[in-house]
Amino acid sequence: MRVISFAIIRDFIAKHPDSEVALRNWYKKTLKAEWKSFADIKSTFNSADYVGNDRYVFDIKGNDYRIVAVVIFIFGKVYMRFVGTHAEYDRIKDIENI
Repeated sequence: MRVISFAIIRDFIAKHPDSEVALRNWYKKTLKAEWKSFADIKSTFNSADYVGNDRYVFDIKGNDYRIVAVVIFIFGKVYMRFVGTHAEYDRIKDIENI
């Protein structure tokens, strides 16, 4: 998969250094993946959830952090929409349009 863009992860790591190992691991696994369906995402990241409108939520570092990404299977692209703490994620009102 092609992840667009790593900058959101890099910026988050600068604010939360303890997230670096887990986020880089997620990024490397995602780059190597060839997802064609949600089942493929689940086989890579068992804790991933579909939240609607092509958005998927990934638990990071034992659910301390969350990623919300748009996954376009046909083009093999993952668009980063949100990287944040679990508390920040809980405050999102309209997850389907983030």
